[in-house]
Amino acid sequence: MKEENIQQTIGQRIRKQREFLKLSRAEFAELIGLSDYYIGQIERGERQMSLTSLLKVIDCLHTSADYLLFGQQTPLNYTAHDYQPSYQIDTQETYQEIITLLQHCTPQQLVLINKLLKILVPHLSKDH
Repeated sequence: MKEENIQQTIGQRIRKQREFLKLSRAEFAELIGLSDYYIGQIERGERQMSLTSLLKVIDCLHTSADYLLFGQQTPLNYTAHDYQPSYQIDTQETYQEIITLLQHCTPQQLVLINKLLKILVPHLSKDH
């Protein structure tokens, strides 16, 4: 496969995963500290990423290098439901606190919180 075809394929996979997480290109760029224009070039296959940028993309999109480079998705070894705190918490009280906080948010803030949760929750591990 030609190098430009490989770059386009990787860019398409990045776009697909970003859109799956319902992140705009600008939101994604801000989260990983790159410019919207640069992300657009990567997604169109017009530019190669540095290893550092690739690692940021993988981390933010909760994907693997195997998927981005070869199209093979590596399953995550955990889910948010696996999270078990090492201390006792009142789950019902925690839910109520979260609901109370969310009730004071604007619709735009709720959309942002939802997007942030989709990014953060997969990073919770059994070790925390």
